Amino acid sequence: MRVSTLAIALLATASSALAVFHGVPRDTDEFRKKHVYITPPCEEDRWFVQIPPSKNDTDDVSDFFEQGLRIANNGGTLWLLEGQTYIIGKPLNLTFLNDVHVRLEGTIKFTDDTKYWQANAFYHPFQKSLMFWKWGGKDIKIYGSGTIDGNGQRWYNEFAGLEILSTGNTYLRPILFYVENATNIAIEGINYKNSPVWNNFIVTSKNIYMHDLTIVAKSNNLSALPKNTDFFDSLNIYNLTVERVWVNIGDDCFSPKSNASLVHVNTMYCNGSHGQSMGSIGQYAGEKSIIEDVVIENVWLLNGDNGARIKSWAGPNVGYGYVNNVTFRNFWLGHVDYSVQIDSCYFNINSSTCAKYPSQVNVTNVKFENFYGTTSGKNGRVVGKLSCSSSESAVCNNITFVNYNVTSPCGGPPVVACDGVKGDTGLKCVSVTSDEYKAALKANCTSPQVTLDKRPW
Repeated sequence: MRVSTLAIALLATASSALAVFHGVPRDTDEFRKKHVYITPPCEEDRWFVQIPPSKNDTDDVSDFFEQGLRIANNGGTLWLLEGQTYIIGKPLNLTFLNDVHVRLEGTIKFTDDTKYWQANAFYHPFQKSLMFWKWGGKDIKIYGSGTIDGNGQRWYNEFAGLEILSTGNTYLRPILFYVENATNIAIEGINYKNSPVWNNFIVTSKNIYMHDLTIVAKSNNLSALPKNTDFFDSLNIYNLTVERVWVNIGDDCFSPKSNASLVHVNTMYCNGSHGQSMGSIGQYAGEKSIIEDVVIENVWLLNGDNGARIKSWAGPNVGYGYVNNVTFRNFWLGHVDYSVQIDSCYFNINSSTCAKYPSQVNVTNVKFENFYGTTSGKNGRVVGKLSCSSSESAVCNNITFVNYNVTSPCGGPPVVACDGVKGDTGLKCVSVTSDEYKAALKANCTSPQVTLDKRPW
């Protein structure tokens, strides 16, 4: 994670670069003023259910919460009141829902008994995921100006120095909001705070609408920063719309994984992230994974590893599939290492292993359109790197740039590297084996982060 205190001064850069970030919200308050969300009025034809709030941080109201949803099910609304906190201290199976609303004006907060949750949380085999609760069913709406608080500090402290995808990792952390087998689910207006790991994991669901959200993961311990706190991850989803989201986290800003299609993201602000990522996919041996028909547009990415990224697994015993028909449009970048990246040697695969066991994921019909801003200088004058699979059967074509205007703070002409890409990209691309690439990479420099000087919480 690029530790952030978001800001708008492109510090020491030209006034033209400053214009790129004019009006970018520096904190959640400014986001809410720029993109006003008004909680919808109560629907008269729905009955309302209220439950007792917690008296203190150990007063677990999990049973009341589930009971309230059961009473509100089939046409009602569970109303969680402003100024009240509702402590959840045990796993909840909420997959029975049908035509139910949750009006969240207060705070849902999970206990931080890490050993209890690791022993009792729900489990999904995909990347060994744990979940505080499971939501599922049909016609579900969660809305309001309240907060879901993952109470993540203890998780950050105890996970410090570990890696989620390390084969020996046994320290698992629960996802803040998990959905499975849902049809027609809307999440709007609410604030996600300090998730232990991923904020959202949506599985085997369709018709998902998320809008006007803030997602923040902050640590009070500089030696134990939030890790893997993606805003969005998914598995087997169809028809997803995400609009107007402010994200300040420690991993992917947006990252649908295997089998996502018909996806539209419009207006996101991402600070300290790994970028707008397609995947990773192709992780599991023999498994087919696809991502298709995606538009990601109107995105501001600050102080991160990447802008737009596609990542697929390489190595022995991986899966196969394709990424097809993806458009990244209207991206404004400040202090990111690569503005665009296709990484076909994921995860942490060295070049010799990747050459021996290349990715089996094809990449076709990808467009990078209207990109503006500057990189961090970490990679010198190299501002983008597209590395497609070296497999003889790999397909990587119709990868195009339109109106691409990204520069390096190191000075000199910016360079984009392309290997394994077939056909005309619309701009000059060089191989990583070329002298031009090597010279550009050596010209590395340092530059100040884009800082947002207000703390979001």
